[in-house]
Amino acid sequence: MEKKIEEAYLRAQNFTANDLKELEQFRIDYLGKKGIITSLFNDFKSIPAAEKKKTGKLLNELKVYVQEKILENAEGLTKQSDYSTSFDLTLPANHLITGSRHPISMVRKEIIDIFSRIGFTISEGPEIEDDWHVFSALNFPEEHPARDMQDTFFISKNPDILLRTHTSSVQVRVMENNNPPIRTISPGRVFRNEAISARSHCIFHQIEGLYVDTEVSFADLKQTLEYFAKELFGVDTKIRLRPSFFPFTEPSGEMDVLCSCKGTGCRLCKYTGWLEVLGCGMVDPNVLTDCGIDPNKYTGFAFGLGIERIALLKYNIKDIRLYFENDVRFLNQFSSIV
Repeated sequence: MEKKIEEAYLRAQNFTANDLKELEQFRIDYLGKKGIITSLFNDFKSIPAAEKKKTGKLLNELKVYVQEKILENAEGLTKQSDYSTSFDLTLPANHLITGSRHPISMVRKEIIDIFSRIGFTISEGPEIEDDWHVFSALNFPEEHPARDMQDTFFISKNPDILLRTHTSSVQVRVMENNNPPIRTISPGRVFRNEAISARSHCIFHQIEGLYVDTEVSFADLKQTLEYFAKELFGVDTKIRLRPSFFPFTEPSGEMDVLCSCKGTGCRLCKYTGWLEVLGCGMVDPNVLTDCGIDPNKYTGFAFGLGIERIALLKYNIKDIRLYFENDVRFLNQFSSIV
């Protein structure tokens, strides 16, 4: 019995595995159900009791040695395999595919940064609003035809609850809860029941600005908007202001920026060479009064711009519907823009 154990021990010492397959066969030969050690343990049962202590010790030592040898060889073969695959410097690199920010998000951040540099703070409000903050406080009397300028989504059958049509509702809340001087911008999503086309959508994003203080004039408004346009589109940007009408400003105007077609005319600008980007004007005294601000002491200007329209100009995009289609081919074009 002892001689068989010594022979098995010697064969185990001389064994060297060249791969994991050979090592597995060695394990089966020694530790399997029909292996050498299993067979020796079966023979161990029939030896005299006087020899069991010595023989049992040798048999256990053999089993421990075989188990340790299997573990050592397995670790060595695994390291060798890992090194051969993981550290091959001739293999091509695996480049990570990075995503991109949505053009609306990028333009929104850029506009906020521009106005933040001249002291405008950020104000936000609810998208589901009441009639007072969206219309009445902004000089829209009931049944006034000016309400038809903005085709509204009402909530349920309640005519007093609606999806906001502009972020001017946030400006009302700011004026109701703060004393002048006020200098704020209100970015957010707005909703209007409009036909979807290359130039308009029923969901879009606005940033509206408000400045209320003593001795604020239209010249201050023009200078602010010109600064904004040159910061966003470049120092050579051309703008023009046209008279317009808004119930909450008087006088009112609209600002156009030279289209990306450089004035030659295209579908986006309706072949005029100019693209309207915002409405503006001096805050109507009635609005100041409704919000608890003395119009005899304070004046102010307001403006509102559509982020989608700005992005059309900035990135030379021809169709506003692309922003909402989640086409990866379109979005991937902005992956290189920080």
